[in-house]
Amino acid sequence: MKRIHVLTCAGLLCALALVLVLGGCGSKEATDSTQTATREIAVVPKGTSHIFWQAVHAGAVTAGKEFGAKILWQGPQTETMKEQQASIVRDFLVRGVDGIVLAPQDKDALVDVVKEVAIDGIPLAIFDSGIETDEYVSFVATDNYKGGVEAARLMAQLMNNKGTCIIVKVDPGSASTIAREQGFEETLAKEFPEIQILGSQYGYSDREKSRAAAEDLLSRFPDVDAIYGPNESSTAGALLALQARQLDGKKIFVGFDSSEELVKALRDGGINGLILQNPFNMGYQGVKAIIDHLEGKEVPKQIDTGVYVITPDTMNTPENQKLLTPDLSILSEE
Repeated sequence: MKRIHVLTCAGLLCALALVLVLGGCGSKEATDSTQTATREIAVVPKGTSHIFWQAVHAGAVTAGKEFGAKILWQGPQTETMKEQQASIVRDFLVRGVDGIVLAPQDKDALVDVVKEVAIDGIPLAIFDSGIETDEYVSFVATDNYKGGVEAARLMAQLMNNKGTCIIVKVDPGSASTIAREQGFEETLAKEFPEIQILGSQYGYSDREKSRAAAEDLLSRFPDVDAIYGPNESSTAGALLALQARQLDGKKIFVGFDSSEELVKALRDGGINGLILQNPFNMGYQGVKAIIDHLEGKEVPKQIDTGVYVITPDTMNTPENQKLLTPDLSILSEE
């Protein structure tokens, strides 16, 4: 009886040990499951230096916190590094993220990498600027053509529907700014035939290059009445050129997007109007589109985030202040 008792105890001890081991394995599996439950959403902007992209970042992080996703934010420093942007997307493919939100620098150059994302079965949302493929879940952006239309109408109002203007263009491969330029040019031609566009020049998404383009245009057409910048860098570059010639406030000037310098110039009279987007909402809606898709919800193929016309008379309303100086405090919490 004694021997049987010893064997029984030994058996009980073995069984207990087995339960503990299996329990430990189960605990690890549960931990791993909990860890993998947090989705990783990569957000790849055109650039990272402008406040526009920082506002996109804030919107993406806000959506990530709301929907329980980890936001992986990475983009080129400037908006002309197309190969680097493609490389960033491919790195996220290797990592195996759950979804990607991309603002393509070029409507053609990024097509191949978008197709690679589709082949890998990773859902992709395009934001800010379009691309020459439909292999994405949703396109989240401003109606950029409408933005150009609104810029033309504001300028015509300021010019009493007649006069001359010049355009500091952005980049021949950027779909968003091409649409803003076309909307502006076509609206002037159709609705305001007494306003003549004397010339245009590309600044290639760079302030200094935009400044040089503006200076060249101002040298060629010193008596021009007005100037248009279709994005932040072109507007900022044109402002620098006007300031250097002490012409700020003396030429009618309509720009696009916002920064500390542009807001100050709008307040001081150096800029007559800014056409604004809602970059915070772009980041938020881009991430939300991916989350909704992953959860099996229907996602609109296109999401319009709005166009806003801001002048010195309207810039101080609470709604417009949020657009001009977006709240980026959430980024300090990361």
